[in-house]
Amino acid sequence: MSPRLRLALPLALWATTVSLSPPGHASAPQRQGSSTRPFAIVASRYVFEPPRIEVNEGDLVAIELRSADIAHSLTIEAYRIAKRVGPGQSVVFEFRAERSGTFPFVCDLKAEDGCRKMRGELVVRARP
Repeated sequence: MSPRLRLALPLALWATTVSLSPPGHASAPQRQGSSTRPFAIVASRYVFEPPRIEVNEGDLVAIELRSADIAHSLTIEAYRIAKRVGPGQSVVFEFRAERSGTFPFVCDLKAEDGCRKMRGELVVRARP
């Protein structure tokens, strides 16, 4: 086999498995009507701000969780999410809102009594 053919075959196989999209277009399939919903949530003694976020079923939810003081966490048990952030730090995470309903989120850290009182809610509106 010639060197050119040895190089051309793997490239041809790769081209059939990779979707090449023009710049600015998503290469992964999107759910019809879904979108990315970014949120910034600040955790500080002893509240989440904002305490409520609302999205549509199927949306990709991107959250930047930031601590304004001590270590905190954001846990949404129904979605199996548990993120921790250190004092004065932030963490970014994403998840797909695949189930409709109202889901509480809490700070699960036990460092201070006030952390146990931190509550918020994720509202996922059902698709019509």
